[in-house]
Amino acid sequence: MTPTETRYSVCPHDCPDTCRLKLDVRDGRAVSITGDEAHPFTRGFLCVKVNNYLDRVYSSDRVLHPLRRVGAKGEGRFERVSWDDALDYTAERLRAIVAEHGAEAVLPYSYAGTMGVLGYGSMDRRFFHRLGASLLDRTICSVAGTVGYKYTVGATVGTDPEQLADARLILLWGTNTVSTNVHLVPFVKEAKAKGARVVLIDPHRTRTAQLADEWVPIRPGTDAALALAMMHVICRDDLHDADYVARYTVGFEQLRARVAECPPGWAEERTGVPAAAIERLARAYATTQPAAIRVNYGMQRHANGGMAIRTVACLPALVGAWRHPAGGICLSTSGVFGLNLAALERADLLRGNPRTINMVRLGEALTELDDPPVKALFVYNSNPAAVAPNQSKVLAGLRRDDLFVAVHEQVMTDTCRYADVVFPATSILEQLDLHKAYGHLYVQLSEPAIEPLGEAVPNTELFRRLAARMGYDDPAFRDSDEELVRQALETSHPSMAGITYERLRRDGWARLAVPRPFAPFAEGNFPTPSGKCELYSERAKRDGFDPLPSYRPPAESRESNPALAARYPIQLVSAAAHAFLNSTFAHLAKHRRLEGKPTLELHPSDAASRGIMTGDRVRVFNDRGEAWFWAAVGETVPPGVAAHSSIWWPSCSPNGVNVNALTSDRLSDMGGGATFHDNLVQVERATE
Repeated sequence: MTPTETRYSVCPHDCPDTCRLKLDVRDGRAVSITGDEAHPFTRGFLCVKVNNYLDRVYSSDRVLHPLRRVGAKGEGRFERVSWDDALDYTAERLRAIVAEHGAEAVLPYSYAGTMGVLGYGSMDRRFFHRLGASLLDRTICSVAGTVGYKYTVGATVGTDPEQLADARLILLWGTNTVSTNVHLVPFVKEAKAKGARVVLIDPHRTRTAQLADEWVPIRPGTDAALALAMMHVICRDDLHDADYVARYTVGFEQLRARVAECPPGWAEERTGVPAAAIERLARAYATTQPAAIRVNYGMQRHANGGMAIRTVACLPALVGAWRHPAGGICLSTSGVFGLNLAALERADLLRGNPRTINMVRLGEALTELDDPPVKALFVYNSNPAAVAPNQSKVLAGLRRDDLFVAVHEQVMTDTCRYADVVFPATSILEQLDLHKAYGHLYVQLSEPAIEPLGEAVPNTELFRRLAARMGYDDPAFRDSDEELVRQALETSHPSMAGITYERLRRDGWARLAVPRPFAPFAEGNFPTPSGKCELYSERAKRDGFDPLPSYRPPAESRESNPALAARYPIQLVSAAAHAFLNSTFAHLAKHRRLEGKPTLELHPSDAASRGIMTGDRVRVFNDRGEAWFWAAVGETVPPGVAAHSSIWWPSCSPNGVNVNALTSDRLSDMGGGATFHDNLVQVERATE
């Protein structure tokens, strides 16, 4: 038997862990995959999703050659064509659309199907800048929380996740760590073994509840109210760190006045968390150090999501948790990385002053936008037919006969079914890329571990070829992938000191040039305008927001819209499934078996009043649409709340729709983010 060769890569998926992959390759084929035991964060294991990554790489659904549609849109019938034919056809259509409607009639649509910095945003941005296409506001995931966090802390910098092992109290707030950040679990378990207490704050009793000592079931979208009440107790009882507050914060007296109006009883009415539990949590948080908060993006997918993150981010400064390397808060580590992304994207190539379209509003853009209408949609790194909100509008737009749709994809997704042309994309095992992370402090290089399957190419090569077909002769369109990596590493940012292409080729990864232990704000030095933690933010005020932490109810709730709640009394959240990563892996039969069925979790009181039992088929509906699930009745959600684990492909869901038939394309308060968890629905036992 031919011996195997060990090769390495990096997980490219939208997850904080950004794992180092270790592969056995035999005769050019990857035959096994695991985590690199030498990597300090990966520690030799992978999640249930990427454990089966080779099933995706070698899936019978892989797109291996360029395809051109021969059936009706949505039917999924294609013929194989050559790369020359596919490029000529695409370039011809783009030229014709630009000539008749202007370049703004072309819309790129992409997000984090790959998080490698080349695949995420480099040659593609150069191409669409040169074309003068509409700009895409890529807000669907994290922007609201990022903006809110920055108003308080100044940048997405926080606690080094590895240091949680030394915390004595850990609040897992709005995060299903076991399913979506599994490489943090060993550090949490280590802290528990040393005596730490772990509290989960979440509307849904997820797998992470098994890791926690206490689950605090909170109503969706009320996290800011809980944080304000905790600060009320801390200020009322003089439990704050007066020295840290005086030295390293601004706005304490204004904050004290604000939270005086938010006692635990007030918060109980809004959050559903008993006032006594809020008192206990606040006192424990203030008197147990180091105390760490791991907050994730579920909290900010509400109409008030940016302010919710801003408010929670005030807590560590109030109690001096930042003094300790294992204290503070972590939303994302991405702000520590100093890669030169501007060199990749080349905004200087931009033609004209094109409009910006928010990706959350894709359905609206495809069905309502005019002057000019969107006449060409170029999709890569995304599956909008499955993941975009207000799905009925999105699918109606994709069905338009006058809309030219090009898709670059690894497997035949639901979005591909609406394409006019499909280009074959490589997996991370087949391409070169550079990776930062948002859950640890290591930059990594992934080099090809196998040859590209079929005629697949990475995003960079696709847009090089298309640029050539369009006649773009700027040298920027001839940069190789290695040259792009080197450009990203050409930076004077202190966190990147000593990290070179040659070093990454030799070692595979490098820790950022930050101290160990990393305590970024132990003595202030916040990257805010004041240099302090801004409990009161003049910048937020200038931007039209309340300068102090505040609470507004979800846009769809009994508190904000009682008439709507009378018709649709259940708050629906649709957080990440355990075996899917957004819609990635959801086409694989093994992963669908792991998830079971598209399920709706209901509280027993809500189920009983509707005559619903576990296993029943249920219809869930609101003014935006309807979807069908199987009921699971239990106390995994509070009364008045339903939870669905997503994202099932529509083609694998009852009646060809998934939960996004119900979700809103309303924008969040800050940054224009998505509000996937801010939805009221009605649930009934299905009659058919």
